[in-house]
Amino acid sequence: MSKGKTSNPQVAMVTGAVAGGIEAFAMWPTENIKTQLQLQSKAENPKFTSFSGGVRYVVQNEGVLGLYNGLVPIILGSLPKAGIRFGGNAFFKGHLLEMDLPLPSSIVNLLGGMCAGASEAIFAVTPMETVKTKTIQMKCGFLEGMGRILTDSGISGFYKGVVATVIKQASNQGLRFMYMGAYKDWRSQGGKRKLDTIETIIGGMGAGCFSVLGNNPFDVVKTKMQGVDANKYKNTLDCFVQIFRNEGIGGYYRGVLPRLYRVVPGQGIIFASFDKIEPFVAGALGVPM
Repeated sequence: MSKGKTSNPQVAMVTGAVAGGIEAFAMWPTENIKTQLQLQSKAENPKFTSFSGGVRYVVQNEGVLGLYNGLVPIILGSLPKAGIRFGGNAFFKGHLLEMDLPLPSSIVNLLGGMCAGASEAIFAVTPMETVKTKTIQMKCGFLEGMGRILTDSGISGFYKGVVATVIKQASNQGLRFMYMGAYKDWRSQGGKRKLDTIETIIGGMGAGCFSVLGNNPFDVVKTKMQGVDANKYKNTLDCFVQIFRNEGIGGYYRGVLPRLYRVVPGQGIIFASFDKIEPFVAGALGVPM
């Protein structure tokens, strides 16, 4: 299997940022409902127990705009987040290819994606996701949510759940880039042809499904560690243990369906957008492709 080429890191970073903004705006309502489902627990008489029930509840009580609570930090965070992800993947994968290690392409793509995911978790995702989770849970605006976090916990409050987030993002992006690399290699017959938009969308959707099913437990833990009740848990491991003790294995897959609704089409959008936008960004930056 061909290991293929990788994008220029600067081009990939700019392209990824634009594609990330498009994807975030298009898919935010599903992320909102997914987060609320994960924050609830059986013992607290949840307000809704399904994706469709969540949409009805929010629209009835807060109006359609209620589905967009927490959007501002996501839009602001999605630009650097996706930029770091795609730029980081190009950077780390490029270095792995230069080392000419005896590794199959799937492992190169997995490692490149994991390094990129860990980087985006530290520099963008953790603070952004903390603000997002708390603005949704407290039903407040972006600035008010930031103010409450600073008042209650200081700057360190933005890094609640950082370990769980690094684990989640590293596995997320590793699985996605591994899947997408294998898919592109298969559909392009080893790089002999370029995939069309529909093929890229389908591949991105498959990558999204693969990553969600593979790492949803980390997403649930990350969400709980960043919620307003995070002080119930001593650390990430304690959160894992308490979820299992109180809810069983099923607790790790709370919110998996709305996450699939959000991630699967979202990854189709972001990978297709990236492929379409990259040539224009490369031309604007004067970088040959």
